Amino acid sequence: MTGLRIRIDGHDLPGPTCPAGAPADAGGEVYRNVHVAVQHRNPRAALLDPHPGDAARATWTLECGATPSASGTDITGPYVQGRPGGRFVYLSWGTVEESGAFTMFRRAKLLLDAVPAETLLDAVRGGLLVGRLGLTDALGHPLCARVVPPRIIWTAEAAGRDHRR
Repeated sequence: MTGLRIRIDGHDLPGPTCPAGAPADAGGEVYRNVHVAVQHRNPRAALLDPHPGDAARATWTLECGATPSASGTDITGPYVQGRPGGRFVYLSWGTVEESGAFTMFRRAKLLLDAVPAETLLDAVRGGLLVGRLGLTDALGHPLCARVVPPRIIWTAEAAGRDHRR
């Protein structure tokens, strides 16, 4: 197994509130103090570095492993979900109470099997896979559901060039 880091660079966050239902102008419940974080595989309640929904940017770096497999390269790690051939990373959206308790209401599934094969091979060689994406959907809400290119741009970088933005 080879060491691999995945850096997720999020921009265009949706803000500190989100309508709880649709349509947004229905006058219904609103989620407040919205944050986004990477969800741990086990325990699922563990979150990596929550960022407020009105932050300028959100960045997470995940320590992973990469192993050659029949379908290409299998990525594993504490924040990597799913089975071989269906790996992904969850970005969980939730509210944060004064006590610090996080209550998830939506999440985005960053599909690692959608990383272009050559990009993934270059990332394994260089030690760093970077995913850049906007975190607001077309309705102005927190991004959710399956996230694949072109919604996320995957690039390979040398691990020594891991500059936080």
